Amino acid sequence: QLTEDNFPTIFLANTYEFYWNTSARQFIERMLKEYNKFWNSKRLTKAQAIGLTPTEVTILASIVQKESNQFEDYPIIAGVYLNRMKIGMPLQADPTVLFALNKLGISRRVTSGDLRINSPYNTYLNKGLPPGPICLPELKSIDKTLDADEHNYLYFCAREDFSGYSNFAATWEQHIINARRYQKALNDRNIH
Repeated sequence: QLTEDNFPTIFLANTYEFYWNTSARQFIERMLKEYNKFWNSKRLTKAQAIGLTPTEVTILASIVQKESNQFEDYPIIAGVYLNRMKIGMPLQADPTVLFALNKLGISRRVTSGDLRINSPYNTYLNKGLPPGPICLPELKSIDKTLDADEHNYLYFCAREDFSGYSNFAATWEQHIINARRYQKALNDRNIH
């Protein structure tokens, strides 16, 4: 069911040719045609296997894409979020908070004050997926999300080497160790 919030999920990040006089209706019809072509039976089967609709996959892919710039980590990150949803744990995705604060794309730490923002996009306060995507994910991001890894990880944070990769953990205790290493690296570089 398309809503005002999730309507952008029908727009797939790709290159399209349009004439200058294409009407809004023709544009939407073309986007729906591309959407239906993209969501073929293979992708629909994968979405069903991870328990999500195409709209939900796109919303999740938008979060996964903003969590990392390393495609190799995308299926692992998607698996973390699916694991959290399965046990009723909030997603706790920093990019959704930055989106709610209108600061997505600004390189900065998320503070404890930020986590209190009253927004349906605050996945620290609200369980499940936010009502819509936080960006238009690349097609590759959607496919990597559909190929979510099955594992027991519930946590991840950026690696302290600033490579763009993440450290993953199954336990809170291991996550705290990983997070402290990353926070120390941020402090050492005077990044706030």
